Amino acid sequence: MGTASAIEDYAFVGDLQSGALVGRNGSIDWLCLPRFDSPACFAALLHDESAGRWLLAPAGGGRATSRRYRDDTLILESEWHTAEGSVRVVDCMPLRGDAADLVRVVEGISGRVTMRMDLRIRPDYGRIVPWVNRVGNALRAIAGPDAFWLHTPVQVYGENMSTRAEFTVEAGDQVPFVLTYKPSHLSGRPRPVDAVPAIEDTEKFWRTWMSRCTYRGKWNDAVRRSLVTLKGLTYRPTGGILAAATTSLPEQLGGSRNWDYRFCWLRDATFTLQALVGTGYLEEAAAWREWLLRAIAGNPADLQIMYGVDGTWRLPEYELDWLSGYEGSRPVLVGNAAANQFQLDVWGEVLECFYVAREAGMPASDTAWNLQKSLLDFLEGNWSRPDSSLWEVRGASRHFVHSKVMAWTGVDRAVRSVLHHGRWGPVDRWEQLRDRIHAEVCEKGFDTGRNTFTQFYGSKGVDAALLLLPRMGFLPWNDPRVRGTVETVARELSEDGFLLRYRPEADGGVDGLPGSEGTFLVCTFWLADALHGIGRRREALELFERLLSLRNDVGLLSEEYDPATGRHLGNTPQAFSMVGLVNTALWLSGTADISSLDGHPGQTGADTPADPFTASDDGLRA
Repeated sequence: MGTASAIEDYAFVGDLQSGALVGRNGSIDWLCLPRFDSPACFAALLHDESAGRWLLAPAGGGRATSRRYRDDTLILESEWHTAEGSVRVVDCMPLRGDAADLVRVVEGISGRVTMRMDLRIRPDYGRIVPWVNRVGNALRAIAGPDAFWLHTPVQVYGENMSTRAEFTVEAGDQVPFVLTYKPSHLSGRPRPVDAVPAIEDTEKFWRTWMSRCTYRGKWNDAVRRSLVTLKGLTYRPTGGILAAATTSLPEQLGGSRNWDYRFCWLRDATFTLQALVGTGYLEEAAAWREWLLRAIAGNPADLQIMYGVDGTWRLPEYELDWLSGYEGSRPVLVGNAAANQFQLDVWGEVLECFYVAREAGMPASDTAWNLQKSLLDFLEGNWSRPDSSLWEVRGASRHFVHSKVMAWTGVDRAVRSVLHHGRWGPVDRWEQLRDRIHAEVCEKGFDTGRNTFTQFYGSKGVDAALLLLPRMGFLPWNDPRVRGTVETVARELSEDGFLLRYRPEADGGVDGLPGSEGTFLVCTFWLADALHGIGRRREALELFERLLSLRNDVGLLSEEYDPATGRHLGNTPQAFSMVGLVNTALWLSGTADISSLDGHPGQTGADTPADPFTASDDGLRA
């Protein structure tokens, strides 16, 4: 059984290429170098301290009395107030130069406090004990391709396969520790950063970055912290944005629903773009769109749902069987087999993403439009296939309603791009295809007896993703079918007011997996949006405030939440949850409008704009 902290007890620091999780006890229990998706050198999170960790705290132990991020940065400050005095540990990963650095500075506040340092570097997810030796005034640990260098003025010693130190600090003292990573085959000793100036430079970077934020609505602090976290999950060399910094944190404690989330999901793109564009970060939005364009270049039939941070295609899934898992939750997995699934909605998500960028005024290109037309060609021939849904079920493929609606969305955005943005395409044919998909979904995906859309054709269950139908413009918010669906989803998927993605036991077990999971936070943000959309604004605001109360002490959210225990579940920090927070704040504060598309032409409340374009004989419009 592992000895890691509660998921909600971790803070996140990063350098826009990798990230570390710091517990309230002063232990860094997760760090992958040199990239987010590299093998972890600290993996105590998924086992115990023998899998690698870096503890720096008062010798008496215990949780930090208080901690906070330094303003709008990823610089973490943890304070302990003990009987002997008070001390602060500042954790930071400065933006990378030639090497990756993890900086920890102990600051004396008052009295005289004895500190303890315990460093256990364990490359390859805790499997390897490195060779450690002293080189000058530094300590070097080498294992295969990896080399780590520890620089500190404190006298350290080896004991029980770890590097340790005990020292005292008084008021005004600053004691630095710098752990530097460098590939072992590169000759020469890396030059470590100067700890205190590096922290100051990092603070300047974050202050400058946050000065571009245009959000000035209610919940300002929560939005800003979410944006900093989202930026922290960005892989700076490519512009890709990770789903989360971790792998295999469970959706059910002790269960097997444990997945690797250190990749870039295409379906997150639209929501992420909305959050970035809505808060003034057009540069990041453009970088994310360019990452997307590079990643999906090629045959549209080969489109994957996720890619590596650099656009890597192959993400084979395998088990790390030497790790016991977070609180005994096994298997511990690296890679993600869902990358090979057919998930129909992704084609629509990508087309919607490019449309959102176009609406935001980002420069378009003929190359991007040609790619989109290829995606449309694929959709035209494949939209009627069953798929694995956005939830990546590992059971049988089915005709999931949300997937069909996203296929409709992709075609709809192509039509709108021709009619309103000067693009060229067979718009008459696309309009007919859009109408066919719409008619089939309304016929086969709607339960007239219950007045709700269903999870898949003929299903008795519902799906939180159905809340997105009006958001995509499939039907207007005032359509009675939308209200019926929102109310049914809220009633049937609620756990103490928070939403499950779906009921795993419904329809005989739709996802093909054992066990259950917690409530899904982004789905509950969608519910707040939907309640607001159908006019139940007070309930929407109350639900959003409840969601904000689930953030941990430094403002972070994981993927899921267990209302029965009050525990965070799933990988952390979760970009989808933080993006959901930003978009719901934009929506509820009136800063942005997620209902700008008024529904499918011909449906209740929909508008049919006058067509300013002229049809040619071949059905193409300019």
